[in-house]
Amino acid sequence: MRVLVAEDERVLADYVAEGLRRRSMAVDVAYDGIGARDRLAYNDYDVLVLDRDLPGIHGDDVCRELVREGARTRILMLTAAGAVRDRVEGLGIGADDYLAKPFDYAELVARVQALGRRAQPAVPPVLQRQGVMLDSARMQAFRDGVYLPLSRKEFAVLEVLMRAGGTVVSTSELLERAWDENADPFTSAVRVTMSKLRAKLGEPNVIETVAGAGYRI
Repeated sequence: MRVLVAEDERVLADYVAEGLRRRSMAVDVAYDGIGARDRLAYNDYDVLVLDRDLPGIHGDDVCRELVREGARTRILMLTAAGAVRDRVEGLGIGADDYLAKPFDYAELVARVQALGRRAQPAVPPVLQRQGVMLDSARMQAFRDGVYLPLSRKEFAVLEVLMRAGGTVVSTSELLERAWDENADPFTSAVRVTMSKLRAKLGEPNVIETVAGAGYRI
């Protein structure tokens, strides 16, 4: 899942982002509305965690623009104003969900995950293919019933491949879905992660390399 956190309270923004990364999400951060708008124009996000009172460009305007463009990105709006009237107003301009500050972090993660599922084609909560079982909610993966001790990045790559349902996933798509905006497209990050993932999955190899196209399970 690819997430953008747009929050001007830097400590809070970084805290939320790091927590989501621990759930194997690729997360970018913007500290104002201009940065949020620019990243939304360049990257394809599943979920936007949007502070309503952003400087530069107000969060309401970021939300309206995203909705007007017909983007598939789901919006979780954050605000210190938690009155019913404020929630109704936020949802009325196009937000998919609304969370008042201060919030429980576990609830925020659950809401982001729920919105992420709505942003993507519907898939079963537990994915199974070629003897591999992946439970994204519990962040667990198994091969023929044996638990796989995957790193966050290995889990994210495996999830992208499993969600593809046997179709080929390109290296650029893996970078887009499993890495954040700081990933260098010219590095060997995908190849190295794929090598480690294959080693942990064991034999026989279930990840096929399609020459000039990418990978598939």
